[in-house]
Amino acid sequence: LGTMAIYEEDSEEWYRYLTRDLGLPSTIPVIRLLAQQSNCFVVVERGKAMKNMMQERQLMQSGEMRSGSNFGKGQIVAADYTVTPSITFSAQDTSGAGGVIGGLFGSVAGAVAGGFKTSDASTVLTLIENRSGVQLAAAEGSARNTDFNLLGGAFYSGAGGAVGAYSKTPEGKVIVAAFTDSMNNMIRALKSYQAQTVEG
Repeated sequence: LGTMAIYEEDSEEWYRYLTRDLGLPSTIPVIRLLAQQSNCFVVVERGKAMKNMMQERQLMQSGEMRSGSNFGKGQIVAADYTVTPSITFSAQDTSGAGGVIGGLFGSVAGAVAGGFKTSDASTVLTLIENRSGVQLAAAEGSARNTDFNLLGGAFYSGAGGAVGAYSKTPEGKVIVAAFTDSMNNMIRALKSYQAQTVEG
């Protein structure tokens, strides 16, 4: 379907709850892996590794690289799309006290262990076409804790680092399952998308 960059708004309340209270890392590695495994997008780097990419080009321009290194201009691939993830949480502990973080659509529910009597989350992936700035899709995802096994071992077995951290808690597994649903829904929406035409 095209090339994709991922942008995560780390100033949002959901992100602070995810990293501070749940102790989970950025969702970007999860989205990257889902996009890669979907075989519908080519993921382009626009995150932390971009600094290293530019550093290699600076070394080339300085003349320090050996000849034939081939780091010239016009080689970086354009990102056709930018996808932005977001999560809505709703949690209650065994005492009945709870909190709601965010305010998007729907919910994902299931009895989970580890400090929560119930833990709900819904995810949304918003996809922008970078050339026009037009939003082409906003896909919601949801899952229950019983959907963990539907992901199979393939997602977690080869996942290390930040992605693997999501396999260690019930909340993390719910989030991955919901993002998987969001990605599937987004791909379906894009495949059936019909561009509008305006005279002139």
